[in-house]
Amino acid sequence: MNLTHSIVNFRRHLKRRNYSPHTVRSYLNNLRQFVAWVDEPIESVTHHKIGSYIDYMLAKRSAPKTINCHLISIRRFYDFLHLEENFDIVNPVRQGCRLRQGRPLPKHLKDEEVKRLLSVVDSPRDRAIIMLMLRSGLRVGEVVNLTLSDFDWTRRRLYIHSGKGAKDRVVCFSPDTYHALSKYIENRPVCRAKKLFLVERGCYKNKPISIRGVQKRMEAYAREAGLNASCHRLRHTMATQLLNADADLVTIQDLLGHTRIRTTQRYCKVSNLKVQRDYFKAMDRLLGKNLDRFT
Repeated sequence: MNLTHSIVNFRRHLKRRNYSPHTVRSYLNNLRQFVAWVDEPIESVTHHKIGSYIDYMLAKRSAPKTINCHLISIRRFYDFLHLEENFDIVNPVRQGCRLRQGRPLPKHLKDEEVKRLLSVVDSPRDRAIIMLMLRSGLRVGEVVNLTLSDFDWTRRRLYIHSGKGAKDRVVCFSPDTYHALSKYIENRPVCRAKKLFLVERGCYKNKPISIRGVQKRMEAYAREAGLNASCHRLRHTMATQLLNADADLVTIQDLLGHTRIRTTQRYCKVSNLKVQRDYFKAMDRLLGKNLDRFT
């Protein structure tokens, strides 16, 4: 087997399947690490060797999620060799070999923490970015890819093109987000860049801001406010606040762009206010029906 040729074909196969550049890069990096580690021909690897590779990664203190990502990449490669390259080969990555992963609850900011964070944001650009994540639940990658043409100002909606999983969706934005966006656009320099949010100083001034650029600004504001906050935590905050305000779970799923309702249901375990209201409302109805027993 010409391994280099097969890996190039695998990369081409992933691109044909319309995998994102980030996913293709991740699959190939994982596969290269495995190929560099294994000390026998790739076609003779057995599930015992995969077990040894798991032990090797555990010894490196790799997280279960990282190990599972490696196993998925290796399994997909062997499936490709068998189904697309027509090699008579048995996939050594068995279905049950993935590590169990914990599912930590989504962490969100409390209302007073949101106020503290916004109180230290003095840049119109940064405030608009934060409001889009906080009020519309946008991912940081979705924010940096926005253009002015994505906004429907009359209906206060915006269009997310090729979000996670290459999915498009429509989300709404709140009055305070509208105000923050308007203030930024008034001061936005006129330039040829199509992206809405631009670098404000330095050698990349008036170029589109990067994901890392937004994350660094968020980290700086979190330190100044004394908070443990991140871009994705703002998205969690939006979902939790909507659920506490009795928004329907399916509506939140649609706004966040979740494929599975199970992902959105995780916020129900965090949303204690809604749980309390539902509990006491149910108890009032129950005790109302059985009030004669207590009198």
